[in-house]
Parts: sequence; structure tokens; C-alpha cells
Amino acid sequence: MKKLILLLVTITVTAISYSQTVDTTKSEPKNWKKGGMTGLNFTQSSFTNWAAGGENAFSATALVTLFANYKKDKWTWDNNIDLAYGLLKSGNDKVRKNEDKIDFTSKLGRYAFYNHWYYTALINFKSQFDDGYNLPDDSNIVSHFMAPGYVIGAIGLDYKTKDNSFSVFISPLTSKTIIVNDQRLANNGAYGVTAAEYDSVGGVYVIVKNGEMINSQFGGYVKIAFKKDIMKNVNLATKLELFSNYLKDPQNIQVNWELLLSMKVNKLITASISTNMIYDHNIPVPVTETVNGVVITRTGPRLQFKEVLAIGISYKF
Repeated sequence: MKKLILLLVTITVTAISYSQTVDTTKSEPKNWKKGGMTGLNFTQSSFTNWAAGGENAFSATALVTLFANYKKDKWTWDNNIDLAYGLLKSGNDKVRKNEDKIDFTSKLGRYAFYNHWYYTALINFKSQFDDGYNLPDDSNIVSHFMAPGYVIGAIGLDYKTKDNSFSVFISPLTSKTIIVNDQRLANNGAYGVTAAEYDSVGGVYVIVKNGEMINSQFGGYVKIAFKKDIMKNVNLATKLELFSNYLKDPQNIQVNWELLLSMKVNKLITASISTNMIYDHNIPVPVTETVNGVVITRTGPRLQFKEVLAIGISYKF
């Protein structure tokens, strides 16, 4: 975990140093537009003799966003990477992560028609840095780097404004690969891969075929992105991704919707609220409930939702 924290700190310092030492207007061709943002957000609560009860908690999250966009004649090439890693300490519990994200997208386009439409090839990669646990059981690892990992390759049409603040990418030809680089998780059928096959030998169930660590899907994909200052010192960034698997249950649309509203207090201090909504019919989510005094755990497709309200420091370049 220390290595992961060091990695993010190094990326943040490098990005800030780069922004302060490189004058892109002089050293970079005008065809390139580069920039990004680094930030460190905090949340904290403290209770002393608080009659209504409560638990001390502190969290910190490091954020890095970098982009490099190229445009010349009829060609465009847009690259973006979002990294995030956060830690939470609540009461007497162990330190655990509350944010973990790797998201890279690259789009190569050639002008098609009507000023804003481009023939485009897209590749996207998503994963995470660190282990995730099925809390409160901190011995049961349910995710880590490349478990899962998602790779999307798509060919289609991309509509985007001249300032790149809004884009709609539509692809009827999309390959989506789910990678679960952990045999135990793959045997359990985690994240939509095919689970292991078992047989009874002497009253004991044994694996006769390991679970598959890769699930390849083919379908249609739509990505809508918007990022702009909607008023002074207030920026809205949102991204919606939709995928339909032609080969299995095409009516069950996979949804990933992210939204970030950031408000700048001064040159360094920012407040933000972010949400992430995910629905994937192929991912079983456990839900525990009590029925007639009996604790029952059921698994099935669920709407996953995350919301984070934070204040911190950020630097945009």
C-alpha cells in the first residue's frame, strides 16, 4: 500500500513540476494541446462526549487527470487518463481504501462530414491499483489490479464540438474484454466470467474445470461526454457509457455514468461532489437483509451507486 501511495504522490509532483517548467506554446507544436489537474481531497469528522453517538473518521484521496489532444488537417487524436486513490480511517477499524480508479481512453479520428463528425477508432482501459475487500471481512479479497480489468475496442462515428467540451461516440462494432486475473475469483464467476465446474468425489466437491479468466463480448457502444465551466468557478464534468452485448441478453444494457461538480474557492482550494452509477446484469452483487429474524444474503444484478462530497486542494494546468 505504501508503494501505491508513493506512486500517486510521484505522479502528482511530476505533473505539477511539468506544468510549471514547460511552456507548451514554445516547445510543443501548435497541433498539440496538453494539460491536466492534480488534487488532494480530505474529509474528516470528530466527536467528543457526543450524546447522540458518532465515530471519528478521516479520509484522503489523490486525483490526477491528464490529457493530450492532437489536431492537424483532417486528423484528431484525443488521449485522456484519470487516476484516483483514497484511504479511509474510521474509528478503530483498519485503514482501507475508499477510492481506486484507473481509466485511460484514446480516440483516433478522421474528419467525415458536417463539420463535427469523425470516423473514429477508440480504445479504453479500466482497472484499479489496490486490493478490495468484502467488508467488514478484511480477509476476503474481492478485487485487485486486473481483477477486474476492462478493455474496450470500438470503431464508429464521433460527434464533437470544436472546443472538445461535448462529444458523442457511437459504435455498432465494439469488442469488450473482461479480465479477472485471479483464479479464485474466476472460479466464483466474479464480474461476469464463466465460473468453475465442480463434481462430487467421495462426497467432496472438487473443481473439474477452472473458471475462465477472460470474458469476450461483442456489441454496440455509446459514450457521451461533457466538460465545461457552467458558471464562474463552477465546472461540470459528466460521462455516460452504454454497452449492449449482441451475443447474450442484448436487452440488458450495461451502464456506467460518472458525474463531477467542482467549485473553486480560490486558486488552490476546491469543493466537489462526485457520483458514479453502474449497472451490469452480469455482475452479481451480494445484499444482506433480515427476514423474520433470519439473516439472508442474496446475490443478483443490482444498481451500484457511489457519492463523495469532499474539500481539498487542486492545481490545474
